[in-house]
Amino acid sequence: MADLTQALARPHPERAIETLGDAFYDAVSGARFPQATLRWRNGRAATQVGLADLTDEEWMAHFGRFEPLEGSLPQPLALRYHGHQFRTYNPDIGDGRGFLFAQLRDGAGRLMDLGTKGSGQTPYSRFGDGRLTLKGAVRELLATEMLEALGVPTSRTFSIIETGEALERNDEPSPTRGAVLFRLSHGHIRIGTFQRLAYLRDAESMTRLVDYCLQRFYGEPGGGDGPARLLRHVIDRTAVLAARYMAAGFVHGVLNTDNINVTGESFDYGPWRFAPTWDPGFTAAYFDHAGLYAFGRQAEAIHWNCMQLAVALRTVSEAPPLIDALDAFGDAYQQAIIDALFWRLGVKPLGDARDRATVEAIERGLRETGTGIDTFFHNSFGGAIPDHLGIAFDDARAALADHAPRKPRDHPYWAGPPCSMLIDEVEALWSAIDQRDDWSPLAEKVASIRYMGQALA
Repeated sequence: MADLTQALARPHPERAIETLGDAFYDAVSGARFPQATLRWRNGRAATQVGLADLTDEEWMAHFGRFEPLEGSLPQPLALRYHGHQFRTYNPDIGDGRGFLFAQLRDGAGRLMDLGTKGSGQTPYSRFGDGRLTLKGAVRELLATEMLEALGVPTSRTFSIIETGEALERNDEPSPTRGAVLFRLSHGHIRIGTFQRLAYLRDAESMTRLVDYCLQRFYGEPGGGDGPARLLRHVIDRTAVLAARYMAAGFVHGVLNTDNINVTGESFDYGPWRFAPTWDPGFTAAYFDHAGLYAFGRQAEAIHWNCMQLAVALRTVSEAPPLIDALDAFGDAYQQAIIDALFWRLGVKPLGDARDRATVEAIERGLRETGTGIDTFFHNSFGGAIPDHLGIAFDDARAALADHAPRKPRDHPYWAGPPCSMLIDEVEALWSAIDQRDDWSPLAEKVASIRYMGQALA
């Protein structure tokens, strides 16, 4: 334990991304801000990558003025990628208001990226200003904290610094306050990164990228059947992601191929929402008029994105092994949704066909009654669905009778109300900051989210 603590007490910098070569990124510089005010530093995440001992001034130097972390990247890198945006291919995107700032190892030895949002213009900014609103940063913090607590693989909001800029936006009252956000994640290689290489017909770079992902993220050698092995990993990880979204009642809102990475870790939060009820048609983005990324269509959307990865990998692979990998998504998702729902319910799967029947009974009861998702899982943790939720859950009650709890319902959290993150509360938390510069409700909310996470973990 002492060795592990010592390992976490100092950073282990990396520059692995440079082994891909400069065809994958552009060296850039961060914006200079009129002023910088530290609004959030994630001490828990910082501890995991050896940066917890930074003073506030050192923190500001790195994450407000972009001074390099010793031993890591000497200059930020804007990553190159393409992507399908609402299923329309766009070759004119890339890191337009963010960049990869540093790489380092966490306490488990995983390669981690520190990336930015709102750090200024890059060659891919097009007509954007490269900035992020403070409200957008606060919303991303709330999303990542809630998802982490609910067991969803997600990037973590590492730092928020207010920049002193007044930004003009068409979709919210302006001028509005600016911020730069840092996120910590297990890689920023997207499906769109592979699509760009296929678009350019660059087989040599594609092979290099496949090998990089296998070696750096999955601890496997490249070469040979590498493309199919990588696709299968992505299938397995993204099936889990889709299932965990559902169990959390979460709608990402913009599941484009440039927003899905090859480690299956959710990131880049824009118009996200938590669904109040189990409504498959619930959408998060006001511009998603067709409901392409609605709550109940997220697994379909993610599978479609994996199909685009397979198409890109045809540059360096025969079709049959890629098709075999794609065909595994359905079964992977069915098992993942069982695991995800039972985890949030606090019960253990049986490992047979009864598990699927239980999931179907729960989903049916939620749809028929309109019971709040958070209320249902909170009141039913441990596997006992309260009688007051109605007869629509009778099948689920009977099915759950055979399932043992995975942990006792003895944490004090269960004696209080459920922790939720619906849109009205998000707006109220932002209003306290916007109108009164009162950050205490946000701090209290993050504490309550983490308290729920302790009860669920």
